[in-house]
Amino acid sequence: MNKWYMVRRWITSQFQRLSGKHVITAVLAYAVISWLLLRLAGEHALTSPFVDYIYYLLVTASTVGYGDMSPTTTAGKWIVALFVIPCGLSIFAIGVGRLAGITIDYWRKGLLGRRSIDVSGHILILGWNENRTLHLIDMLLHEEKDKRPIVLCVRADIENPLPKEIDFVRTASFTDETAMSRAGVSDADCIIIDNPEDDITFAAALFCASKNPDVHILAYFQEEVLASLLKTHCPNAECIPSVSVEMMAKSAVDPGSSELHHELLNTRKGMTQYAVAYPGDAQYTTVEALFMRMKKDYDATLIGFRRDNHVRLNPPLDQEIKPNDLLFYIADERVLDFKWD
Repeated sequence: MNKWYMVRRWITSQFQRLSGKHVITAVLAYAVISWLLLRLAGEHALTSPFVDYIYYLLVTASTVGYGDMSPTTTAGKWIVALFVIPCGLSIFAIGVGRLAGITIDYWRKGLLGRRSIDVSGHILILGWNENRTLHLIDMLLHEEKDKRPIVLCVRADIENPLPKEIDFVRTASFTDETAMSRAGVSDADCIIIDNPEDDITFAAALFCASKNPDVHILAYFQEEVLASLLKTHCPNAECIPSVSVEMMAKSAVDPGSSELHHELLNTRKGMTQYAVAYPGDAQYTTVEALFMRMKKDYDATLIGFRRDNHVRLNPPLDQEIKPNDLLFYIADERVLDFKWD
């Protein structure tokens, strides 16, 4: 093997072992030594003013070489040829390599879910169910475009499935303080918990409620026992039960029911069910008056409302609607500009 090649490999390996502090020290030493050598060689035009010297050093070390500044003395030319250029190239290459390494490492940490998420008021999804989770994220991205950011936190050994659209955190447990802090659990606006195992969902919901008491928690359960138990500990949690059996029974008696429910839940196809809060400063009204106004002005159909955590569907026309009631309606798109007066 060529000796010069071995020397270069040894020098490169030594440079790669330098810490960030050592690199900064090497840069400063290079700049000071170069200035002293050029000054002693009589290259006053290159060393004064100091701004011109820094400009010349950067242009030379980066191999740009505009040619507007160059040594004029014989000693200066030797110094530039034997010290300024070789050392500058080495240090410049190391700096660029380190910067590229830091950038790649930062990107990889985000892809692998090892980076802290600097976000608040976001929707935090806990759990991974492959295509079902991807479909959930797709619907949320459609609904929450330019609104609340989405963070996916998983226990599975995967990479960020949508790196350009969502943030991503991996954890060994949904009760891990450090990992959940990286996911911003205490600053989340809504937490959706969907796991194949109900016990993990239950533990995650209790943990999130303890870290963020006011957050809106949605927990999917296959069994209703843990859902009822969670409601006793976290009254604000909204438990989503599995309705597959009920859907089959309903479709058997009333054919087409499954298609109807699917369309009501699908934000990308046909009419969809939405909710809107009746303003706290609005006047008392009735279901009939509100139904006619929403249908006439927005082509939206009022189907019910919620008050005191109780949902009333298909209420009578003379039913009173009070301020702060949550109204449920069906429309082609979410109505963003209801006029209540």
